[in-house]
Amino acid sequence: MNKIEHIGIAVKDLEKSNALFASLFGEAHYKIEEVASEGVKTSFFKSGPNKIELLEASNPNSPIAKFIEKKGEGIHHIAFAVDNIKEEIKRLQNEGFIVLNETPKKGADNKLVAFLHPKTTNGVLIELCQEIEE
Repeated sequence: MNKIEHIGIAVKDLEKSNALFASLFGEAHYKIEEVASEGVKTSFFKSGPNKIELLEASNPNSPIAKFIEKKGEGIHHIAFAVDNIKEEIKRLQNEGFIVLNETPKKGADNKLVAFLHPKTTNGVLIELCQEIEE
């Protein structure tokens, strides 16, 4: 794992949260994107070299909707940049981590993504991210 790629924050209202985080960081989000396969609408902010991803459920059955219903708004996941997501998945499985999606899928911000089950990471949902090369 190379670095923290971003921190994902589950929010109920993306528009209100965009205004809040724009005030916090002193600048607007740089991207809004919907990931229909995950039932989520995302918004990205930069703060120095760091990124924050706001996530709003786009349907009531999405993982984000269920997360907010159970835990409320707040930190949803920490994402780490990796060079080779398939190799990293194999390495982590060999170390005993449970991977929620063994085949990486297309996520937001031009990334291939895979998630580690929080039961194997002290309750924290971990996302692996690899830039999709065009």
